Amino acid sequence: MAPRWAKIFLGAGLVLLLAAGLGAVGLRVLVWRYERAVDQQRLLDATARQRTSTTVEGPLNYLIIGSDLRVSNPAGGQRADTIVLAHIPAGLGHAYLISVPRDLRVPIPADAASGYGGGTDKINAAYQYGRVGLVSAALTQLTGVRFDGAAIIDFSGFRRVIDLLGGVTICVDTETRSIHTGHVFTAGCHEMSGAQALDYARQRYDLPNGDFDRQRHHQQILKAILAEMSDAGDLANPVKLDQLFRAVGSSLTVDTNGVQLPDLALALRGIRADDLVGVQVPAHSEMLGGVSYALLDPPADALFAALARADLATWLTANPRWVNKL
Repeated sequence: MAPRWAKIFLGAGLVLLLAAGLGAVGLRVLVWRYERAVDQQRLLDATARQRTSTTVEGPLNYLIIGSDLRVSNPAGGQRADTIVLAHIPAGLGHAYLISVPRDLRVPIPADAASGYGGGTDKINAAYQYGRVGLVSAALTQLTGVRFDGAAIIDFSGFRRVIDLLGGVTICVDTETRSIHTGHVFTAGCHEMSGAQALDYARQRYDLPNGDFDRQRHHQQILKAILAEMSDAGDLANPVKLDQLFRAVGSSLTVDTNGVQLPDLALALRGIRADDLVGVQVPAHSEMLGGVSYALLDPPADALFAALARADLATWLTANPRWVNKL
């Protein structure tokens, strides 16, 4: 579901700074203070990494993965439960969130580090075989897009972020019963706690479009978190601001591709909740050999080409069907 993330790696803690009414100097100082709270690693495969840079200049592409490792079941391993390509155009004023179906059937290259020999499988299997590096290599091979950074989001950590914000408002389109808790999410707009929001975002059964609706719900929740974070009244309290930064930081593992976090925060500080555009990858569900996969539809190639040439706006204008209502 959505959160350990990065446009929120892009945004999350970063929007807090703006909401607190800080200027460029205050923003930079505060991010330096909390930088150590964020786990920074080299996540991307060399074949998927954009040329390392020390400056932030668009267009930018980030790979964001929500891990389903849960504190209640650490022995259960972790999968890439959410995979999002975040594209920020040259002006750095808004972001496109492109959800990749976790069951998408793709060629996965061999990975020497893990000993995986390569093959065709669901994209989230690449995370099991070789973590973010192999996912990024598979996606670059599929789309032709290289990444300027990556982030992993921890679900349990963002549950705390939502609770510290006092909940988030989510509008439910179709009544949904949780297969995990039995709770019924009725149609309409509701204030949800962290546990409720993450439970809602995990549901895909009984929804008209199954996992594709689940992907849209992930995007909805990320937008709702950013919207709540932009409430200057809530964030005027320095104690609460401190708690939020620590919660966001502890929920993220990021690869900034050589860019300093304060510089990234400063460059992306203008992106707000209303600047997010949700995108669905053209695909459909199909059973192959008794296994359910998501298979790409022909418009996907054109979408990936538009992403590679940084012209998503033109493609989406011509293909509004694939724009998600957030």
